[in-house]
Amino acid sequence: MDILLQQIINGLTTGSVYAVVALGYTMVYGVIQLINFAHGEVVMIGAMVAFSVISALAGSSLPPLVIVLAGVIAAIPACMVMGYLLERAAYRPLRHAPRLAPLITAIGMSIILQHLALLVWGRNPLAFPQIIDNRVFAIGGAAISSVQIAIIALSLTMMAGLSWFVYRTRFGIAIRATAENVHVAALMGINADRVIAATFVIGAGLGAVAGVMYGSYYGIAHYTMGFSLGLKAFSAAVLGGIGNIAGAMLGGILLGLVEALGTGYVGDLTDLCRWPGAGAGIGWMGERCADGAHFVLFGSNYQEVFAFLMLILVLVFRPSGLLGERVSERA
Repeated sequence: MDILLQQIINGLTTGSVYAVVALGYTMVYGVIQLINFAHGEVVMIGAMVAFSVISALAGSSLPPLVIVLAGVIAAIPACMVMGYLLERAAYRPLRHAPRLAPLITAIGMSIILQHLALLVWGRNPLAFPQIIDNRVFAIGGAAISSVQIAIIALSLTMMAGLSWFVYRTRFGIAIRATAENVHVAALMGINADRVIAATFVIGAGLGAVAGVMYGSYYGIAHYTMGFSLGLKAFSAAVLGGIGNIAGAMLGGILLGLVEALGTGYVGDLTDLCRWPGAGAGIGWMGERCADGAHFVLFGSNYQEVFAFLMLILVLVFRPSGLLGERVSERA
């Protein structure tokens, strides 16, 4: 039970980060049916900007919390500007082009941003400054750190805030109307270009915070970190039902839990020497399992395999995702 509780805590932490990043994918797709593959690199830019600011202020007399907040405050507008420029320069001119054109453009922008980060911050992994005292608390035999508590609480707050914004504000109504039918929304006086640009900006702002949380939790930042994080977050959005805000949250949490539980249990479950009769086998199996040895088929490094296997199974039996996909009818 201690291991189970610990892996659940770890899964909720990573899943919260995936969910926040997945919101950026699902908002853009829900409005203009575009998969913004450059979103992972926007998250990476946020982590890198925060790293630069925190590193520059680390030797000052400012309180550690103020320094971290300064990094977050610097990363958010930087990513928002990046998101707006991506929409304005790369995606808006292709809005009425065949779907393959903006998709290839998104992949190209991802590569461009990745190599720009390489030029600015270098190719070596950067140790994210750990300036805040990371206290550890015991919960039922498991341990949870103050960074994990902050990540989970901040992620839940941002997800709740975004839900309130989309479903309870006037501009949120405009976003949902544009997602339903952009032409009818324009006839009702809604500026579709402004709404679409806002979805990119909001998603980028959330991604900036997610990048800082990721760097603070894992203690590292790298110019390629956006690819893996973006792929997992996109998979989380698809798992929950891309285009659905609640689905992105659910998909991110589930993906994080599956990864964490896979890390904790996949080695034991695939240890052939623990299977009944395996240790008493003959031949090479008996030799491998002699004297309490282990023969593990899949170690903890296969955690992502099982996470994506779960994604495949869900999509086979429910192609629209767990909470369904909201597909708009275009006039």
